[in-house]
Amino acid sequence: MAGLFDPYALKGVTLRNRIAVPPMCQYMAEEGRATEWHRVHYASLARGGAGLVVVEATAVSPEGRITWADLGLWNDAQASALAPIVEGIRAAGAVPGIQIGHAGRKASANRPWEGDDHIPLGQPRAWETLAPSPLAFGKALSRVPRALTLDEIGRIQADTVAAARRARDLGFQWLQLHMAHGYLAQEFFSPLANHRTDAYGGSAENRARFLIETFRAVREVWPEDRVLNVRLGVVEFHGDDEALFRESADLLNRMKEAGLDFVDVSMGFNTPEAQIPWGPGMLLPVTGRMREATGLPVGTSWNLSHDPREADALLREGRLDLYTLGRTFLDDPHWPFHAARELGFEDAAARTLPPPYAHWISRYR
Repeated sequence: MAGLFDPYALKGVTLRNRIAVPPMCQYMAEEGRATEWHRVHYASLARGGAGLVVVEATAVSPEGRITWADLGLWNDAQASALAPIVEGIRAAGAVPGIQIGHAGRKASANRPWEGDDHIPLGQPRAWETLAPSPLAFGKALSRVPRALTLDEIGRIQADTVAAARRARDLGFQWLQLHMAHGYLAQEFFSPLANHRTDAYGGSAENRARFLIETFRAVREVWPEDRVLNVRLGVVEFHGDDEALFRESADLLNRMKEAGLDFVDVSMGFNTPEAQIPWGPGMLLPVTGRMREATGLPVGTSWNLSHDPREADALLREGRLDLYTLGRTFLDDPHWPFHAARELGFEDAAARTLPPPYAHWISRYR
């Protein structure tokens, strides 16, 4: 099997290696627009040598932001602000990706370092939250959302398609639909958050309806030669996880038939009561099971080892198709260079770094 520094080809997209940087919220946008912070941040990650760099969770509508400082892609000004980021990632040799979604009942929150809690309605920067059902998440996210009408469900799906079109036109090659972490799509899918009695609630088929409809609508506008990916929460660590896994596998198989290319396996985060077994490689077993159940290429981004030999072994054993590291890259954007050296590549600098870095590092290290 291929290793960490072998190219990875999917559809018409080829990554220079199998190292991916996942979407990591920066909470530094202005009215949904990317700033100088984002331009420097994403260029730095791409220059570090990753094959894929995915831009953080980007809201499809104003009320879909997690916080007031999230990126958005619901207007052309926001698209224009993302254009140099796409080019910066591409110019550094990585494939540019983006994650789009809607935060649902977890929206209208303070930034993590400013409380990570709901902003009370009536205060500046607060807005009404929307969800499948009028059920609060709980604890710091205690506001009760308003239940979406059928017209509003259709509007959010149209907003998602419009954001996908803008991402397409900007030149993003890898599109991830955020259907995890207790945000809107996952809220529809989870019986913990969805108590509807109409066509979007109740049975597993009904709870999956919003997700499959949204996916199919995006598939119609997303180019066939680019990658369409979903991040889906397939376990909750609360309640009947085997039932959720089976429902998730069924949903992903339906999406596969409709054109899904890749799945990022994650958690639901639909209740603060979840007993998550935080630890190294904690989602690797369920990720492997999902690969067997669907035949889809898989990745996960939770607590993977930053040891290059472990990363290379997991890929060669066929347990993952991409190796995704988040906080590791924040700590060291040049992790691919160090990994290549540890794996014995004599051309480690040239393989991973741009010439203005590689020339000097290869001479003096």
